[in-house]
Amino acid sequence: MTHQLLIKHLYVCVMGSIETINFYLLDKAIRTYRNYSQKKLKENGFTITVDQWLIIKVLLENPGIPQISLAEKVFKDNASVTRIINLLVKAKYLDRKTNPKDRRTSILKVTPNGEQIIYKVQDLVLQNRKNAQNGISIEDLENLNSTLKKIILNCQS
Repeated sequence: MTHQLLIKHLYVCVMGSIETINFYLLDKAIRTYRNYSQKKLKENGFTITVDQWLIIKVLLENPGIPQISLAEKVFKDNASVTRIINLLVKAKYLDRKTNPKDRRTSILKVTPNGEQIIYKVQDLVLQNRKNAQNGISIEDLENLNSTLKKIILNCQS
C-alpha cells in the first residue's frame, strides 16, 4: 500500500466515509428529490420550477409576507428570491405592487393563474412524495420528522 493510500485508509477509518455522514446523506436525499421533482414537472409539460412552486405555495399560505421572511421560509437568499419573483410576475403567476407605506418594499399577491398552476401541479407533487417515500413506514416517517425537529432545535440554540 502506498503512503497516500495508507493515509486515505487511516482517514476513512478514523473519520468515516462521507457516505456514512448523516448530514451528507440528508443533503443528497434533498437534492436528489428536488432533481426528481423537477424532472417530473418537465415530463408532465409544466414550465414552473420547484423553487417557483415553493414561492407561490408559501405566498398562498402566508398572504402579505415580507420578501425577507419569504426568503427565510424557502431557504434562499434575497437576490435569488427577487429573481424568482421577477420570473413569476413575468409569467403572470404573481402580482407585485409597491407598498404605499414603504416604497422600498413590494406587496406580492398570487394571481388566479398562480393559484391555478398550484392546483394543476398538486397531484404531481403528491405523487412525487408518494414515490419518494415508497417502502417507508409511517412510523419511520414520524421518527424522521421527530429527529429532524430535534436537530433543528439543537442548531438554533
